Amino acid sequence: MRTLAPLTVVAAAFAFALAGCTVTGPTENFSGLPDEEQIVNESEGAADSGIQAFWLHEGSQIAVSISGSSGCPVIGSDIKVVEPKNEGNTVEIVTVPIPQDKICTMDFVPHTSVFWTPANVSTTQELTVRVEGQELTLPVK
Repeated sequence: MRTLAPLTVVAAAFAFALAGCTVTGPTENFSGLPDEEQIVNESEGAADSGIQAFWLHEGSQIAVSISGSSGCPVIGSDIKVVEPKNEGNTVEIVTVPIPQDKICTMDFVPHTSVFWTPANVSTTQELTVRVEGQELTLPVK
């Protein structure tokens, strides 16, 4: 019975991988903007509102920077494909709500959330990124 347990774990991991499960949460969150050497392209659109999107690492990642209070940063929690490639190429970034009773600072600094680029979107088409009620356009990588 003890020899079957490791095989069961391996089989479950293999089945999980075959199911095409992808990580939709952020790979990292940090204060500030991405390093310039990582940026492939930058969004057009809502930058005046304090929101920017970036292709990073040759398009393998998407970063979203949202400016606001450093004490209560707006953090991306999930990336969802709204329209796959060849059908609109659109993603939505879900953010963590800030509690109503939290006391926030009055500064305006960017906070960045980085996500893996979903498999069913294309870097060779413009990508629409929806976040916080805004739409940004990432040009072709």
